Amino acid sequence: MPVSLITVKGQTTVPKKIRDHLKLHPGDKVDFVIKENGKVVLEPATLDVKELEGILQRPGMRIISTEEMKGSIRKRFRKKS
Repeated sequence: MPVSLITVKGQTTVPKKIRDHLKLHPGDKVDFVIKENGKVVLEPATLDVKELEGILQRPGMRIISTEEMKGSIRKRFRKKS
């Protein structure tokens, strides 16, 4: 089982075996999740943008392009100014 020490500043190094398993890279963020049973789980907080595909899609919704999204955002921002 990989082990890591905590420094006086509360910092630690995630062991390579764990980084590889979680596909973590320098600059990635991690979440520390406290489960109901009291155990703490380390999870990647960063997602590959490909993992987000379709999460907002609902039956009957029209699929729009990223250009349409950008245009809507620009339009909305101009209204606030």
